[in-house]
Amino acid sequence: MRIGYGYDVHRFEDGGPLILGGVEIPFEKSLSGHSDADVLLHAITDALLGACALGDLGSHFPDTSEDFKDIDSRVLLRDALTLVEEKEFSIGNIDATVVAEQPKLSSYIDEMRQVIAKDLKVDVGQVSVKATTSERLGFEGKGKGISARAVVLLTGS
Repeated sequence: MRIGYGYDVHRFEDGGPLILGGVEIPFEKSLSGHSDADVLLHAITDALLGACALGDLGSHFPDTSEDFKDIDSRVLLRDALTLVEEKEFSIGNIDATVVAEQPKLSSYIDEMRQVIAKDLKVDVGQVSVKATTSERLGFEGKGKGISARAVVLLTGS
């Protein structure tokens, strides 16, 4: 068994779309980043890579490479899964939390779980996504961006 932890943060910028967990969320801002800046999928991807001691998102998909400019983070997540499978591990479960004052995410959580489960080839019951605020504290609470944390349990090898 292996456990991995991932964290990511992106600041807001004007315009959309806002993508979280592979789902487009109606909002007047998007997240700034080299890729689509899906902070939730980035945290999960980092957790998967970390559990296998394979480095992090930036070492596999550097933001200095035009190959990854505006890339859909679902592609990066699936690529990380391939690396996990090459090490003969499988996903036991994922537990992730998004921290955002706005927008409210509760009505999108089930769809995010379904997208993540599909991309990782697991049952939706193995994927937990939660959303919380920071009670108006810190950069998230001031509406400057969104952060996400993820923990993954791998079994096998």
